Amino acid sequence: MAFGASFLIAIVALIHVYIVVLEMVLWRTPRARAAFGTTPEFAEATLALAGNQGLYNGFLVAGLVVALVAGVTSTVGFAFAVFFLICVVVAGIYGAITVSPRILLVQSVPAGVGLALTLLAG
Repeated sequence: MAFGASFLIAIVALIHVYIVVLEMVLWRTPRARAAFGTTPEFAEATLALAGNQGLYNGFLVAGLVVALVAGVTSTVGFAFAVFFLICVVVAGIYGAITVSPRILLVQSVPAGVGLALTLLAG
């Protein structure tokens, strides 16, 4: 269970690294605009907001990396994994309700499965 949990935590962290890059670095590019369904004008007008959002996603990555480094079966790793995976699940649900149902599949499902495996491993 611990390997499966760690694997999914790593996947969730990598997904969020990608999101950080899209939001903080590539926000005005065609790739980011296609991913988020925005226009060039909207991307320009929301550049600072996207950067702020990317920073928060970076904090999720940091917490998940701490969980991986500490190990999901350690007290610290388990606590970090549970907390940050719950954060990702909640963010994914909110995003699915307010932006696109696809967010549920991209964020919440991997994080939810990772959370279940972490709880079973702990």
